[in-house]
Parts: sequence; C-alpha cells; structure tokens
Amino acid sequence: MLDATDLEIIRLLQSNARLQWKEIGEQVHMTGQAVAQRIQKLTEQGIIEGFTLKLNEEKLGGPLLAFITMFMVAGAHQEFQQYLKENAAIVEAHRISGDGCYWLRARVGTQQELNVLLDELLQYGNYRLQLSISKID
Repeated sequence: MLDATDLEIIRLLQSNARLQWKEIGEQVHMTGQAVAQRIQKLTEQGIIEGFTLKLNEEKLGGPLLAFITMFMVAGAHQEFQQYLKENAAIVEAHRISGDGCYWLRARVGTQQELNVLLDELLQYGNYRLQLSISKID
C-alpha cells in the first residue's frame, strides 16, 4: 500500500529521475538511505519499472514526426510486431481498438526516409498518415 511519502517520491522522480536520494530525502523529510530503501521497495513491487531518458529527438536528427494508424492484413500481427521492435524509426507503438489496428509514432530525418518506412509498412497492411507541424508544450 502506498503512503503519501511514496507518492511524493514517485512525483519527484517523474519530474527528474536524476535526483539524488539525499535531495529527495530533504523534500520528503527522510534520510537519503531511507529514500533508497523506499525506491528499492517500489521497484521490487513493480510500481517503478525503470528509469528512462527523455531526448529531444528532433535535435538528434529526426525532424519529421509521423503519426501512423495501421490497418492490418489478417494474420500478419506477429511479424509486424517484430518489425516494430527492430525498426529504429518507430519511437512508440500501440495495439489499439476502434479505427485501425495499431497506432505508431515514428521519427525520420528526411522525406525519403519517411517514404522508405511507408513502403515497408505496406507489406503488413494499409496506413493513414499524419505529420506533426509543431508540438504544443
């Protein structure tokens, strides 16, 4: 069962996963060692699944952001999911209900790279493409 301190530790880590345990401890009125124990417990319980890095993908060479809804050919799901895992251009993928079978977020550097990606996707089914014009922060 999570208490208010656990929830505050989680909130602090969500805002900055690089915070030192001592820094978190100062904000939740605990020692750094006590915070470390709480974080370890939250990890063992599967509440914290890992720590990640947020990147500015545009600055890393992927200025084109594409949102793709896939409409699959029957029976191609396993091969398609493997393709998604192996393709570096696919930043995020979800199997969805409603309109379409999968929703993808892809980053590519050029229009040509986008065309190659779309051509590859056609072997698994049809798609609907939307390009991001700007991100609203």
